[in-house]
Amino acid sequence: MTKEYDLVIRGGTIADGSGGDLMDGDIAINDGKIAAIGQLSGQGREEIDASGKIVTPGFIDVHTHYDGQCIWAEELSPSSSHGVTTAIMGNCGVGFAPCRKEDHDMLINVMEGVEDIPGVVMADGLPWNWETFPEYLDTVDKGKRDIDIAAYLPHSPLRVYAMGARGASREPANDDDLAKMRTLAREAMEAGAIGFATSRLSIHKTADGGAIPTFEADVAELEAICGGMKDAGTGTFQVVLDAFVGWDKEYQVIERVVESSGRPATFTLASGNDGPPRWRKVLDMIENTNANGGKATAQIMPRPIGLIAGLELTVHPFILCPSWAKIADLPIDEQVKAMRDPELRAALISEDFEEGHPFNALARDWNWLFPLDNPPDYAPPKEMSMAGQAAAKGCTPQEIAYDRLLETEGKGLFLAALGNYENGTLASAHKMLSHPHCIPGLGDGGAHYGAICDASYSTYLLTQYVRNPGPERFELAEAVHMLSHKAAKAVGLNERGLLKPGAKADINVIDLEKLQLHLPEIVRDLPAGGQRLHQRATGYDATIVSGEIIRRFDQSTGARPGKLVRGA
Repeated sequence: MTKEYDLVIRGGTIADGSGGDLMDGDIAINDGKIAAIGQLSGQGREEIDASGKIVTPGFIDVHTHYDGQCIWAEELSPSSSHGVTTAIMGNCGVGFAPCRKEDHDMLINVMEGVEDIPGVVMADGLPWNWETFPEYLDTVDKGKRDIDIAAYLPHSPLRVYAMGARGASREPANDDDLAKMRTLAREAMEAGAIGFATSRLSIHKTADGGAIPTFEADVAELEAICGGMKDAGTGTFQVVLDAFVGWDKEYQVIERVVESSGRPATFTLASGNDGPPRWRKVLDMIENTNANGGKATAQIMPRPIGLIAGLELTVHPFILCPSWAKIADLPIDEQVKAMRDPELRAALISEDFEEGHPFNALARDWNWLFPLDNPPDYAPPKEMSMAGQAAAKGCTPQEIAYDRLLETEGKGLFLAALGNYENGTLASAHKMLSHPHCIPGLGDGGAHYGAICDASYSTYLLTQYVRNPGPERFELAEAVHMLSHKAAKAVGLNERGLLKPGAKADINVIDLEKLQLHLPEIVRDLPAGGQRLHQRATGYDATIVSGEIIRRFDQSTGARPGKLVRGA
C-alpha cells in the first residue's frame, strides 16, 4: 500500500493553538508541513498513536538567552525538553554582537553578571568569528540544533559597538551615536533580527558589580534605535523595566517608543508577594496603549519568579556570611563536614551578609524561602517557608535552613520565591495570564545556569493550572493558546503556534495524565567543564519540528531540524 504521508499522528485530542474547541482526529505531515487534519484514511511512512493523548502546536518561548548555548550545543535544553519548538534569544539587551575583538571581555563580563553564565564557559565556548550582528546571525544559521531560534538585537553590545568606551561607561549618546545605532538596527532587522531588546533594571549588574552599559540610557536613545525598526518595517521592542522606580514613570518608556516607532513592545510584569497590587494598574496602562492603536504585551511567569539556592549553586543562604569564606573553596562533602562543627555553625547562623552581587542576598528573604524537593512544589504553603517553620519550632530561620543543608548532606535545594506569589497564592499570576494582552514568559533558558531553571514553565502551566487546578484554572485549549499562537503573535511570528493545513509541522504529543516535572538537577555539559541546572519532565510522548521527531518519550532522537528564524 502506498504511504501517502511522511508522518501521521493518529487519534489524539487536538488543541490547535487558536483557543477554539478541542477535536479528536489525526494530523498528517508531508515535507515538514501539516498536510491534513481530521479523520484520515491515508497511511504514513511513520505513525504515532496519540489515542488518549493531547496534540498541541509546538510552544513558543519568548524570553531565553541561548545566545551562547546555540553556538556550543545542539540541544536548546531545558526548553526543548518542555515542548518548546521556537525560542527567542537576545532578551534583556545582553548578547555577543555586534562586537569588536577588544570588547569580547566586556560583553562576557556583562553576560556573566546579568545572566549568571560563567565567564570561562563563554570564553571557551564561543569562536567569536563575527563582528557585526548579521555576521553573528550567519554563524547561528550554520549550526545544527533541535529547535528553531530567533534573535533580538541586544542593546549593550550595540551601544558599545557604536560608541566605544563611552558606551561602556554609560555616557549620553550624541546625535552621531544615535544615527549610527539607528542604521545598525535597521541593518540587523534586514538581516533577520526579530527585534531590539534592552534592560533598565537596576539589579542587572556586570560580574564585577558595575552598572551595565544600557542602564539609565535616555529614552531618546531607545526611540532612535527603534526608529531603525521603523525604517525596516519590522521588529518588536523587548524591555525589562525597573519596577523599583515605579510603573508610572517606567511605563512611559513603552508609550514613547511604541508611539514614535509604530513597532510593538513586550515587557516583563510580575506581582509583588506583599504590598499593594501595582500590577493591576499596569494592566490598565497596557489596555490604554492597545486601545490607542499601539501594541504592548506583558510577559508573565506562571509560577513564582525566583531563584533556586543550594551549596552547589550560585547562591545559598550563607554565601556572603564572613565565615563562609573559610570553607567556600572546599568540595561539598568537606563543606558539610566543616558545617557540623558547633563553632562554625554558631558563627554562620549569627552573622549578617557582607556586600556582594544583588542576587546573593535574595536567598535570605526568610518569609519567601522554601524547601524544594521531588516532585518540586512551586506553590508551597506559607508555613513551609524558613520563617514559617522557625515560628512553629521557636528558633531562627537561619537554623532551619542550616539544618536542612546538613540533613541533605548539602544537596538540599531552596526556592526563593521573589515575586508572582502574592499573599502566598498564584491568584495574581492567574489573573495576569488571563488578560488578553499577557502571555507566559521569562523562562530564561540558556542563562542563570546556577540559580534559575524556569524554562520548564510550559509543563508547569499544563500541570498546575489545567490538570491539577486549585482555585486558579485554565481550560486546556486556553492554556495551549497562551503557550503557542498567542505567544508567537506577541513577537511577530504570526504563522507559528497553530495546527492547520499548510502550517509548519511543529507539534507536541503529550500524555497529560502522566505529565510530571522533576526536581532540577545539576548537569556538567558546558564548555570548560561548566555546570548548569537542568529540569526534566516525563509525559512528552513526542516533540516534532518541521515534521521531524526531535524527542520521543522524553529523550532526544538526535534529529536536528532546527533553523534560525530570520525576521518576523
